[in-house]
Amino acid sequence: MPRNYRRIRLIIIVWMTLVLLGAFSFAGTWLNIPRVAMLEHTARNLYFHVPMWFTMMALTALSAVHAIQCLRTNNPVSDIRSSTAALVAIVFGLLGLATGSMWARFTWYEGTNIWWNFDPKQSMAAVQVLIYGAYFALRGALDDPIKRARIAAVYNIFAFVTVPFLLYVLPRQLESLHPGAEGNPAFSDITDPIMRIVFYPAVIGFIGLGWLLYTQRVRLSRASATLQSILGKDL
Repeated sequence: MPRNYRRIRLIIIVWMTLVLLGAFSFAGTWLNIPRVAMLEHTARNLYFHVPMWFTMMALTALSAVHAIQCLRTNNPVSDIRSSTAALVAIVFGLLGLATGSMWARFTWYEGTNIWWNFDPKQSMAAVQVLIYGAYFALRGALDDPIKRARIAAVYNIFAFVTVPFLLYVLPRQLESLHPGAEGNPAFSDITDPIMRIVFYPAVIGFIGLGWLLYTQRVRLSRASATLQSILGKDL
């Protein structure tokens, strides 16, 4: 791909992400929203909490794609891309857990000091993050780079298979306070359609932010690997 084309694409993504994040942050903070029972103004967290999980899922999918590519070609760049996407995915997963815990504290458990109640949705989301944390523990336990790349790629693919089940399918089958679970309406049923005008750009903006963090981290990792090969030692 020509360097000028990559540069133009990066500039477009940067500005699009900045505009979307700025617009939804302003709109999500200052625009009036319908008063939903129990949620009240905490419903604004919808613009932050849910897009973070969408971003994590997008990055885990990207990580799995590069893991498959790594198994097919043994290309070290594919391994770098796969591990980097998984790393950024974990960051967004942790942010999703933090914002979810805060949201639950001020809606489900208002007036108490409870921040975590092992709700099925919370617990399965935490398990999902731990699965990808174990991915990096596995990588750290292997010294041979080729063996590490291939074994980690296999684990990565199986880890991605669990994503839709742990984050979507199983929680919807269990009793939970979380919207969309068995016996509870989904957010689309309890929030006003006007909130979607802010929500969907927020999803795109966060995914764009995840993409930028991923691409810049890949560039840094590739540069570090090149310097290590030239100098013949760890930096």
